Amino acid sequence: MPKIPHVERHFTGNETVRDIVIGMSDGLTVPFALAAGVSAVVGASTKIVVTAGLAEIVAGSIAMGLGGYLAARTDFEHYTTEQQRENWEIDHLPDREKEEVAEVFRNYGMDDVQIQPILIAMHNNRQKWLDFMMRFELGLEAPNPKRARMSALTIGVSYIVGGFIPLTPYILIHDLTIALLVSIVVTLIALFLFGYIKGRFTGTKPLKAGLQTVMVGGVAAGVAFFLARLIG
Repeated sequence: MPKIPHVERHFTGNETVRDIVIGMSDGLTVPFALAAGVSAVVGASTKIVVTAGLAEIVAGSIAMGLGGYLAARTDFEHYTTEQQRENWEIDHLPDREKEEVAEVFRNYGMDDVQIQPILIAMHNNRQKWLDFMMRFELGLEAPNPKRARMSALTIGVSYIVGGFIPLTPYILIHDLTIALLVSIVVTLIALFLFGYIKGRFTGTKPLKAGLQTVMVGGVAAGVAFFLARLIG
């Protein structure tokens, strides 16, 4: 009987994909809600909406990008600090560090006889020993030194791209009511497509992910619109 090849399907999206998701989701939702809210204010015009929207996109992209930079930078500094501590412990407390290595493998069902050659191999390759301790004792992966700058840029650009989707109808259409309706339709479609694609990447149900994204963006815009109408 012929064997059917087993193909494993896992989400292997890297940090850049996650940054795009963060930037794009906020970029679609926040400017959309702001534009809808400003549209509800008495005396508002497409020019006012565009001005407010552009200001928000600039401020939001900078804030989000800076947040991504600081988060990635913090991860890098944390890894470096822990690596220095492990280095010191390997030099000054080698027996304790070897016991920690052994304990990791005991948790996988190996006995001391099986573990002993591993300890010898670790002792003979200090860098591998250090890498092992960082990953399996502390659960830390070595970060990319350029990660902070790339994260800031990716999140910021994604926010700008997402933000212009709900704002573009106000730029192209001078009638505020029509621009609002077109913005709602275009943005809800974009939110659904974004959620659907994100669902495909992450392995969740694409249709469910798309509808959830639409619901979040729609609720945010609706609340902003009615609050602005109430206050204005």
